Amino acid sequence: MPFYFCNYRHMNTLICGSLAFDTIMVFQDQFKNHLLPEKLHILNVCFFVPEMRREFGGTAGNIAYNLRLLNGKPLIMATAGNDFSTYTQWLAQNDITDLHIKVIDDSYTAQAFITTDLDDNQITAFHPGAMQQSHLNSVKDARDVSLAIIAPDGRDGMFQHARECVEAGIPFLFDPGQGLPMFSGDELLDFIEKADYLAVNDYEAQLLQEKTHLTLEALAAKVKALIVTQGAKGSTIHAEGQRIDVPCVVADALVDPTGCGDAYRAGLLYGISKGWDWLQSGKLAAVMGAIKIASRGGQNHQPSRQEIEAKYEKAFNEKINLG
Repeated sequence: MPFYFCNYRHMNTLICGSLAFDTIMVFQDQFKNHLLPEKLHILNVCFFVPEMRREFGGTAGNIAYNLRLLNGKPLIMATAGNDFSTYTQWLAQNDITDLHIKVIDDSYTAQAFITTDLDDNQITAFHPGAMQQSHLNSVKDARDVSLAIIAPDGRDGMFQHARECVEAGIPFLFDPGQGLPMFSGDELLDFIEKADYLAVNDYEAQLLQEKTHLTLEALAAKVKALIVTQGAKGSTIHAEGQRIDVPCVVADALVDPTGCGDAYRAGLLYGISKGWDWLQSGKLAAVMGAIKIASRGGQNHQPSRQEIEAKYEKAFNEKINLG
């Protein structure tokens, strides 16, 4: 089942979303051993965390990084703070342009501070910082763009960028992600009416149905394709009245799920940009998710394109050419 538009392999894919630093700390015990239920109203705890690491993250950064691994042409549109210089250097090392990353001088880059215990429970504090100014970027300023994704970002920016994609005639994938609770049912439907594709995980799919009062089938009818990821159960793609089941790819190791959804979406965007059918695109997306989960952080895996092709061939007994 081919896509309805032509091959865009020489054009840019616009990645509208967040850029963030993730500071991850590991508490060598269980939170439950230090939280007294009868004292939660006067909570005052300190967790000793001898292990800490800082990762480059954010939906736009993660998606662009994975798309570049595939030889795609990502164009990040995001806002960052006055502490962004190390991230800029990282992007340059990976041949990703910062042309449409606007630095907000009086803000920090968005940051997540995550403390994890030995049971993989997490306590997270998130500072949105410059992300809240994402509306200061305009899709109108981007050139040679054939495809876009609207991923979690500042609320006003997400509205604006979706509208500008429609005005510019740029097909886009709407990925509400963790930003989904920010929007009402009517607002989500407005995004979906504008979008060409919609991608959610299984939890977000359920929340989306509750907020819009529409079934998954009804939502799928509003877009060219609705993609639902289901972790170890694989993913399903609803397109052209059909349901396509994409199996999960076995990972070399299960290390860290952070950024797996972004890696999947990069594979999907690459397939769309190449004009592949949905099953092939979904398979590549699954391969990218499996590669990512074997490494810590969202941007530390470094497979060559030949290694990605080999992983795909091993998983599905068929060849692909990433160019």
